Amino acid sequence: MTAVIVLLFVAGYACIALEHGLKVNKAAVALVMSVVCWVLYMSFCDVYVPRFYADEFAAFSASAAEGSLLDRARAFANEHLLLRHLGDTCEIIFFLMGAMTIVETVDANGGFNFVRDRLGARSKRALLWRIVIMTFFLSALLDNLTTSIVMIMVLRKLVTDHKDRMVYAAMIILAANSGGAFSPIGDVTTIMLWIKGNVSTLGVIAEVFLPSVISVIVPLLLIQGQLKGELRPVADDPSACPSYDFSAKERQWVFWLGVGGLVMVPVFRTLTGLPPFMGILLVLGILWLTTEFFYARKPNVEGSCMQRMGNLLCRIDLATLLFFLGILMTVAVLSEIGVLSEFGRWLEEASDNNAYLVTGIIGIVSSIVDNVPLVAGCMGMYEIAPATVTDPALLNFVQDGTFWQLLAYCAGVGGSILIIGSAAGVVVMGLEKITFGWYLRRISWLALAGYLAGIAVYWLEKQLFF
Repeated sequence: MTAVIVLLFVAGYACIALEHGLKVNKAAVALVMSVVCWVLYMSFCDVYVPRFYADEFAAFSASAAEGSLLDRARAFANEHLLLRHLGDTCEIIFFLMGAMTIVETVDANGGFNFVRDRLGARSKRALLWRIVIMTFFLSALLDNLTTSIVMIMVLRKLVTDHKDRMVYAAMIILAANSGGAFSPIGDVTTIMLWIKGNVSTLGVIAEVFLPSVISVIVPLLLIQGQLKGELRPVADDPSACPSYDFSAKERQWVFWLGVGGLVMVPVFRTLTGLPPFMGILLVLGILWLTTEFFYARKPNVEGSCMQRMGNLLCRIDLATLLFFLGILMTVAVLSEIGVLSEFGRWLEEASDNNAYLVTGIIGIVSSIVDNVPLVAGCMGMYEIAPATVTDPALLNFVQDGTFWQLLAYCAGVGGSILIIGSAAGVVVMGLEKITFGWYLRRISWLALAGYLAGIAVYWLEKQLFF
């Protein structure tokens, strides 16, 4: 049965990777794959549960009602395995749902207008540097997908020439993915590692920040020569300007409460010990109350206004959340049947415990397939080692160990090597009509150079400082 579950996962993974060609939403595939894998596991859990949970199952069987071995194994799996994995997954889902709602509210109410206002420049190269820097740091606070969309919308108001805009858009992809890699809330893979305790807030920022900077500075220096001269001014189109119900001051409140609240979530976790999704829900509630208060002061505004948070909830990308649910619960099955731990041991032997080689390959693979299941799989392969370990091989797997930090960097930055390797790349590809071939010829080698340079800088950091 183990082989059947693995084959099912491989088939489902292939469908997810070929989503655009098959024209089938990957969320649908992930959900079906998840449920079928759990059905197969529960059908043979009397084999797996006694094997991997011998002591716990023996204690459970002693206190459980009489029944067949399969019935008792199913009861144990439901109570101790399925619900635990669902709880771990829902921590990530609720965090992402809250963050998406906050960002959507800020954007819908004009909170990101300041980005456009501060990017104005006549020189093409000066604008490129400003866009890259703004995207890099904004992605660390929001997420790479949302940041890419915001920056592309801003870019269209500043650059008219489509050929030039493609270069700017490509650098937005690189900057968004690099910026999300060093922040605990900047990329879904880093969020996963942070929530589970594989990396800490200060640890990942302190040690991955500089490699992330290098990973985008190297391609930026190499590509800026393609942009020469000054920009043509863009004529304002009054009909294209959206209207907002809030005043400029109220929009600033929405921005600082939303983005500032996201920044404070790691602090909330440190001070209270509560999981991050509780902090994000607190920020969501405060922002919601604030916007409702603003609307209460505007009796002339219709209660059904689409900029109110209650109405903005329908614009949340529920398909993406369901995809995460399906893929993470599928990976949980692979963990429970022992496939991930076995693959982890094989990988250790094949790479001679070289964390740089393993994570470097994972990063390159993430440019082809989705990095969420890759990171989830790695988290299932290896346990977080206690801080007191002395074995050099296990030191890579303590909290903020080399393996976990490199995994955050490689999975995030490696997705930039191909335009289909990240959510940011896919959405920019659609918005700016960038072809796979153009990106492969003009940008992929730049992204790879930055990716490898960042790994080299991380290694140098470890030799000199950590």
